[in-house]
Amino acid sequence: MSEPITVVIVDDHPLVRQGVRDFLETQPDLQVVGEAASGEQAVQLAGHLVPDVVLMDLVLPGGIDGVEATRRAKQVSPRTQVVVLTSYHEDEHIFPAIRAGALSYVLKDVGPQELADVVRRAARGEAVLHPHVAARLVQELQGAGARSQTPNPFSELSDRELEVLRLIAEGFSNVEIAEKLVLSAKTVKGHVSNILSKLQLQDRTQAAVYAWRTGLIRRQEPPV
Repeated sequence: MSEPITVVIVDDHPLVRQGVRDFLETQPDLQVVGEAASGEQAVQLAGHLVPDVVLMDLVLPGGIDGVEATRRAKQVSPRTQVVVLTSYHEDEHIFPAIRAGALSYVLKDVGPQELADVVRRAARGEAVLHPHVAARLVQELQGAGARSQTPNPFSELSDRELEVLRLIAEGFSNVEIAEKLVLSAKTVKGHVSNILSKLQLQDRTQAAVYAWRTGLIRRQEPPV
């Protein structure tokens, strides 16, 4: 008998993890070897366990979201296939996740048996995309859709990272940003690090200038 397909489940909701685990463990060819509630834990488990498949939620607490966790998991365990399992199908989630190395992208309304099949196919290197996601990727490849042909330089940033970048551009310190967004200074520092990495910038000053130049924020009045 062949070895079972090993799976790590990443989701910040314990009930979701438990529900997915309970079903997958009824499948004789699938074995859940770990669970993670954050992006940091997901990367650690990927490196330690080297699972065949990681089921990755995109919205996670802490400084590493699902997109960045996908990127880092692929770095520490290239053989691991990442299947995004999320409630979101907007462009700002789809394209960064695929660019980060996710093989498949399915929504949480997927049926249990269908999810098990997605895991099996991922282990064989076969991609499965939700129909809406597949349609958007085709439109993107064909240059269609309503978006401008000019790529969005912020498409890889999460909503929270965009908030942090706006505040950086307005001159706020990490401590001030933490107070405004009701976050810890450590979490804000993690967001800043992710922003610089994703935009390939060296420091906060470059990030602020970049935000102004690319139109993320605009001055309402000339500077005094």
